[in-house]
Amino acid sequence: MDKNTQLILGIVGGGFLILVVIFIAILSLLGNEGVTSSTSFGNTVAVIPVQGEIAYGESSILGSSIVTPQSVTEGIKQAEEDSSVSAIVLDVNSPGGSPVASEEIMNVVKNSSKPVVVWISDIGASGAYLVASPADKIVASPSSIVGSIGVILSLTDLSGLYQKIGVNQYAIKAGEYKDIGASYRNLTPEEAEMLQEMVDQDYEYFINQVAENRKLDVNYVRTIAEGKIYTGTQAKDLKLVDETGDREKAIESAARLGGIQGNYDVVTITPTETLSDIIKGYSANFAYALGKGIGSLLNEGSVESSVDYSIR
Repeated sequence: MDKNTQLILGIVGGGFLILVVIFIAILSLLGNEGVTSSTSFGNTVAVIPVQGEIAYGESSILGSSIVTPQSVTEGIKQAEEDSSVSAIVLDVNSPGGSPVASEEIMNVVKNSSKPVVVWISDIGASGAYLVASPADKIVASPSSIVGSIGVILSLTDLSGLYQKIGVNQYAIKAGEYKDIGASYRNLTPEEAEMLQEMVDQDYEYFINQVAENRKLDVNYVRTIAEGKIYTGTQAKDLKLVDETGDREKAIESAARLGGIQGNYDVVTITPTETLSDIIKGYSANFAYALGKGIGSLLNEGSVESSVDYSIR
């Protein structure tokens, strides 16, 4: 075999080898598309837990479970990008939390490119209900706690206690209202009026969002809001949820909304908390919270927590 023939065979062989490598790489990419796996194309329901207080990354090592907008958003994004997933279920067990964080998740749910069904287990109140409200369907356990649409601003005046124990707390401030809500003094009538206007505005916003998302009359939502809580059965009668049932019923509803016929697979996308989330949590010890749950104020009677602002 002459040198020219060897050169030609080498070029052809090398080209064939390159084509094989490219083909294998393409198959590998197709096989690994998305973060969830399924044996059936487009035959999967993704379940994303929303369990705990909704906040911007307060550390769960402090004893409470935290749901961040980033974790839920990433979970929904993963489900949307996975071609094997046809529908999404948010497994909700939350008293609410930060109003901004709750609204951020609500918008992600509203803009999802795939059907979203919410299942409310023990509780889906306040900010958590706001998150659930734009879903294609809400299924609640018959005995779950749903609603709590309202706003409360809780303040603590500890000035009398400080005097009794000999503590002289004060502030050097620039701006007349900079220490509004401070624990060492009570509100002035003007300050109380300012805060009431703020609470009323947030309350109206909450009501309007629920009315829009649930396609209900605003005045009707106003009559059933007022901070009231309902069982899942009552919430269904009031049109706050679509059906009552268990987790399997919610998953089944999602599968059918996603166009899945017959059997389907279920995968759970579990959000992870990063070091960045934990660090952010220490700077996010907010006094502004959206519906932190029934009786939560009883657990916040410490000197450090003199203000609690909750939409519920």
